[in-house]
Amino acid sequence: MNAARDPASPEKTKATFDADGFAAFHPLLDGEQMVEVNKQLDRFLSAVVPAMPADRVYREDPEDPSSIKQLQKMFEYDPWAEELIEQSQIREVAETVLGEPVRAVNMQYFNKPPGIGKPTPPHQDGYFFHLNPCRAVTGWLALEPVYEENGCVHYVRGSHRQEGFRPHAPSGVLGFSQAITDFGTQADHADTVAMPGGPGTFLIHDAKTVHWAGANTSSTRSRRALGFIYYAKSAVFDEEAHAAYQKLLKDQLAAEGRI
Repeated sequence: MNAARDPASPEKTKATFDADGFAAFHPLLDGEQMVEVNKQLDRFLSAVVPAMPADRVYREDPEDPSSIKQLQKMFEYDPWAEELIEQSQIREVAETVLGEPVRAVNMQYFNKPPGIGKPTPPHQDGYFFHLNPCRAVTGWLALEPVYEENGCVHYVRGSHRQEGFRPHAPSGVLGFSQAITDFGTQADHADTVAMPGGPGTFLIHDAKTVHWAGANTSSTRSRRALGFIYYAKSAVFDEEAHAAYQKLLKDQLAAEGRI
């Protein structure tokens, strides 16, 4: 398994990102900043989530309010979340690696509860984005220590350079509706990079980079993280295709009783 490279200057960050399809910071936010982020997130979970639409809140058990697995569009419901995605170092990193202005599209919460947190299947985010050209990034901020045991992210280095997207099909995994169907080639395994890290670790990857995460096999550790999606200014959004896909996804989740 390959080692990850930790960028430093903006120039090195972009060079690493362009070559590998991702970049990592260990950490991007310091200890004091992470204390505040976690404090604000706990407030968000208790005070804001109850008023959010059902299709923005994914739970492992729809009848259990505490079983939140994923939140969508957080920045539309709270000033703290809006400031974090719009005005923090995170947006600056997104603009650095894309080399142009960006617009914030989504802020997400991800959780893999101890012992029951399921694997995140291999996929490419751009498959869901419906952009032409597909110029977008996803940022991922660890809120607590993340290791192989509790489900750290893995990337396939250089996979963003392939033309188009790998074939995807329904995964059956809540919050990750599609998965790559031909994953597991010799190249996939040879180019895999595991990305463990402590609180404040920040990862950012190209929309075409193949990535996944393991299950949380720990009996005591959760795996909480925030996600940030930005589209480049030059990316053109196909609203009709995206709306059709979102309707299909919502209907599938409703039919499964997940929302």
